[in-house]
Amino acid sequence: MDRPIGVIDSGVGGMTVAKELMRQLPNEELIYLGDTLRCPYGPRPKDEVVKYTWQMVRFLLDRDIKMLVIACNTATAFTLEELKNELDIPVIGVIQPGARAAIKTSENLHIGVIGTEGTIDSKAYTNALKHINPNIFVNDLACPSFVPMVEQGIFTGPRAKHVVSETLEPMKQANHIDTLILGCTHYPLLQDTIQEVMGEEITIICSGDETAREVSVILDYYQTLYYGDRIPQHQFYATGDRELFEKIANEWFEEPIGFIEVIEL
Repeated sequence: MDRPIGVIDSGVGGMTVAKELMRQLPNEELIYLGDTLRCPYGPRPKDEVVKYTWQMVRFLLDRDIKMLVIACNTATAFTLEELKNELDIPVIGVIQPGARAAIKTSENLHIGVIGTEGTIDSKAYTNALKHINPNIFVNDLACPSFVPMVEQGIFTGPRAKHVVSETLEPMKQANHIDTLILGCTHYPLLQDTIQEVMGEEITIICSGDETAREVSVILDYYQTLYYGDRIPQHQFYATGDRELFEKIANEWFEEPIGFIEVIEL
């Protein structure tokens, strides 16, 4: 089906999911919307996150998307079920795929989760993990400094190392965990630094890979995969600073991303 997949996020972090979608589904076109003006969503109250998420969703629905990917853990925690019930297109979040990937990977069933305040307070990952396996031990930690740092384009270097080390010290003390879920799509941009701080013995789980696989399965189930031969024309929209958005996008995708537009919601 020649209609795009819609991807929403609170900012640039959802590009980690978009990149994996582009890799696994090279013929599909994406429309990405990052609410960079109002990022981060993590500290915001639930009703505000729900309001902002619906504004992004309506923007994408006007562009005739065939599927919605909520590439924001906070928005997934607060809006996924509502959106699935209200929309007549498939909707997928990033929490369930991340939880499943972590359980497949963990050998001792001790799993760490880091995320925004909203995601951690919602216990969405803990509930998802324990729904699959009630015997899972979960250690979670809010990392409020990570998203603002990523939105400034700081992924590596002394400042990133200092902030990550200081923030993750409580998680490092939880020395039984063997798997760490990056419960925010911004965090894979810090993955190398997080891995260095946590140690090579800890397996890092990014939900983007598993989410992209689920998107492929769902599109195939609904017979809406695009089977033609084309060079996809992806569209990227932001609500805030275009220059910084474009800089981070080009670095993450390792090439100019083409169409970018700043919009008001």
